[in-house]
Amino acid sequence: MSDPGARVLLADIGGTNARFALADTRAAMPLILDSVREFAVADFPSLGDAARHYLDTIAPTPHDDAGIDRGVFAVAGRVEGDQARITNHPWVISRSRVQAALGFDELLLINDFAAQAMAILLFDADAVVPVGGAAAPVRTAGDRTYAVLGPGTGLGVGALIVRDGRAYPLETEGGHVSFPPGTPEEIAILERLSAQFGRVSNERLVCGPGLVNIHRALSEIAGEDPGPMRPADITARAAEGDVRCMRTIDVFCAVFGAIAGDLVLTTGAWDGVYLTGGLVPRMLHALQHSGFRQRFEHKGRFSSNMAAVPTLAVVHPQPGLLGAAALALQSATPSATRN
Repeated sequence: MSDPGARVLLADIGGTNARFALADTRAAMPLILDSVREFAVADFPSLGDAARHYLDTIAPTPHDDAGIDRGVFAVAGRVEGDQARITNHPWVISRSRVQAALGFDELLLINDFAAQAMAILLFDADAVVPVGGAAAPVRTAGDRTYAVLGPGTGLGVGALIVRDGRAYPLETEGGHVSFPPGTPEEIAILERLSAQFGRVSNERLVCGPGLVNIHRALSEIAGEDPGPMRPADITARAAEGDVRCMRTIDVFCAVFGAIAGDLVLTTGAWDGVYLTGGLVPRMLHALQHSGFRQRFEHKGRFSSNMAAVPTLAVVHPQPGLLGAAALALQSATPSATRN
């Protein structure tokens, strides 16, 4: 993106909602918050149609003279070459076709957790809340490595590597790593889930449906059938004092912490871990008053090192769009991250 004066169209596309916004790459904080709009993906036959609808929607606003001909789109699915398939939605996205449909000069198509990772560069103090007592990351001009993971419909995992003043988001499918139980209770849960799913990944426990899986496994261990449950049912009943639902939340948070700690060890993310995704803001109190941090730090000979690694819950309302804006900013200024 060679023209830093141009505005950029941003998108954060999930299985249910499509969020759009504009970025101004001339600004240190490029995301234009009053330009954010959200639409149901089911209302549009394609990403190009949704993007065009957004541009038509904002045309009467002061942004109508923006001359938008570039885009950064983050999608909840693996990007392979020119294409991406949205998880939990039938859209198959072709970068080149969307670019042509919009008449853009350039369009970047990235995984949503690459965007979540890039958002780290633009977070201010109000965008995150510490989980545990480790000091918040210190922004320096040196090399840094951060991890990011977040439970929502699934479990997204990524990292951000800053080297020589430039940031590189690492896209992974780390949510599908095999689940490693750390207690006898978790071994028993694994046995129940293995009987149901065969191979059990971290995502089978740490996401919205994972709450249901944990609750059902605990119920089966107790010799009971819980009947149909939704994630919202479990969190609501836990708030009302239901013992098994409360235990489900405890197990969820502990496993989440163990996984986050393992991610530090595997990526070298000693500068901090960012917890994002739809469940984190809603479960923030539980995370802060659970075994999350204990299991995060409990890594044998590296426990003292882990105690110094900060974990931060992301409470920014649009981290995906913010990360897409950060990538637009970096693309417009290739010599630096502006961070």
